[in-house]
Amino acid sequence: MEITTLALDGPQPDIPALCARVSEACREGPPRQLVCDASRAGRPTLATVEALARMALTARSHRTPFTVTGATPALRALLDLVGLVELLGEAEQGEPAGRVQEGVEADDAAL
Repeated sequence: MEITTLALDGPQPDIPALCARVSEACREGPPRQLVCDASRAGRPTLATVEALARMALTARSHRTPFTVTGATPALRALLDLVGLVELLGEAEQGEPAGRVQEGVEADDAAL
């Protein structure tokens, strides 16, 4: 599987342009994985988080895996706060790794 890396530059990203780049990358050739390098995003804001979330949704609509690398501790904290830490490709604390389903016992109460 080919990996394509896109960069997220600055705390006020151009979201429509980034999503267009994601769509374009997803339409090119064989199935691939998209990685967003956030190491140059600067001080993260909610606009940074929105850009990453929209990029991830765009990739998902093309059935393309999307992860974020180079996240600073501040960006990690924001992603965790809004429930998007899975974009980092890591399991949340106390959660099983992605795509792993916990076992259910027959006598477990329904929630």
